[in-house]
Amino acid sequence: MKQSEIKELSVADLREELDKTRQELSNLKMTHAISPLENPMQIRVARKAIARLATEITKRELD
Repeated sequence: MKQSEIKELSVADLREELDKTRQELSNLKMTHAISPLENPMQIRVARKAIARLATEITKRELD
């Protein structure tokens, strides 16, 4: 998810997307532990998306 897309979401949508992405990361890690993923870069992409979402939520809370 790009930063421009994140800025357009409401706080409730951001929290929902954050939960969904955290669950996706958890599933990716479990799958990768059992058998290697075809594209392990998915884990890194998910972690960065979580960081972007959490940063935007914190930024809005401080404003």
